[in-house]
Amino acid sequence: MSRIEIDNLTKRYRTGSGDDILAVEDLSLDLADGEFLVLVGPSGCGKSTTLRCIAGLEPVSGGEIRFGDADVTDRTPEERNVAMVFQNYALYPHMTARGNMAFGLRMTTDLSKEERNERVESAARMLGIEDLLDDKPKELSGGQQQRVALGRAIVRKPEVFLMDEPLSNLDAKLRTTMRTEIQRLQSDLGVTTVYVTHDQTEAMTMGDRIAVLDGGELQQVGTPLECYYEPANLFVANFIGEPSMNFFETEVAGDALVGDAIRYELSGDHLDAVAESERVTLGVRPEDVEIAETRRDAFAGTVRVVEPMGDQNFLHLDVGGVDVTAAVAGEYEVREGANVMVRFPEAKIHLFDADSGEVLANCRRHSAQLPTATGTGGEAA
Repeated sequence: MSRIEIDNLTKRYRTGSGDDILAVEDLSLDLADGEFLVLVGPSGCGKSTTLRCIAGLEPVSGGEIRFGDADVTDRTPEERNVAMVFQNYALYPHMTARGNMAFGLRMTTDLSKEERNERVESAARMLGIEDLLDDKPKELSGGQQQRVALGRAIVRKPEVFLMDEPLSNLDAKLRTTMRTEIQRLQSDLGVTTVYVTHDQTEAMTMGDRIAVLDGGELQQVGTPLECYYEPANLFVANFIGEPSMNFFETEVAGDALVGDAIRYELSGDHLDAVAESERVTLGVRPEDVEIAETRRDAFAGTVRVVEPMGDQNFLHLDVGGVDVTAAVAGEYEVREGANVMVRFPEAKIHLFDADSGEVLANCRRHSAQLPTATGTGGEAA
């Protein structure tokens, strides 16, 4: 286990024309010992490059990487004591699951065959694949192959786990199961982990913290709920959350935001937040859009598409020419073409400077605690 410090990491690639491609720019992150950090962002944002730099597979163009008190910036992958799980599993087809899991130990340690087998069998029990150790990869399902790849990393007893989109080849149901499995394993092992994904749902459900990247630059780092409820800028607000946040382009006119689709009256802190701005983007998440019964403080919309999700319906509305998504309870039957009134409660809106994209005000979030059971005998008092 190890703390990871990344200071001003920069990675450039040379091209045939002599121009540089800046893949990662001035990235700084600090991971606590045993922390699970998810790097998330769209394709080409620099997340996998960052992971490869941490692993030592890519030389850095600038900055430092430290594991604990040791500067590992110029160390080889073998000298960093990291274990990496890849998107394509990278299993040797001619070896059994046991052989694949033990291969790294055989090549890089002085452990005896008996000691290697003991580690492999212990990891296999942890992963529930002890009955598959004599099978070859072609005899295993995608999920079983993923467990073998995880087992190969676990037996190394590394200081750091690095995972590069390890679930992207699995079907939706298995991905959900494996998300839980990886979280449990990481928690049990307590190994500092950096996990790369483009899937914001994985990021939100798995990480202690998430680091959102775009264009090689860090946009925000924080807990999943901080990034969801308190996005630092328009990019994070749009990227985190499914369906994504609704946006209205407006201009500040006295006490109101005025756009082609809406006129929205502001008060209190929200009014103070836009005092220095001329153009403001108003954002509201789908679950915060209310279906109103009256026209008071509401806007007319027409239902274009209804997406039934079971517990929820996603209504895709046309509000003054702007596409708006609203999440309503699944018990409501809504027909396409229906005219509805929608309201955006002021406590739930987000405001961004339209020019810089930086946040001006976020929604007011109220924390709540689940009730806990008391008493004995497994019954709540």
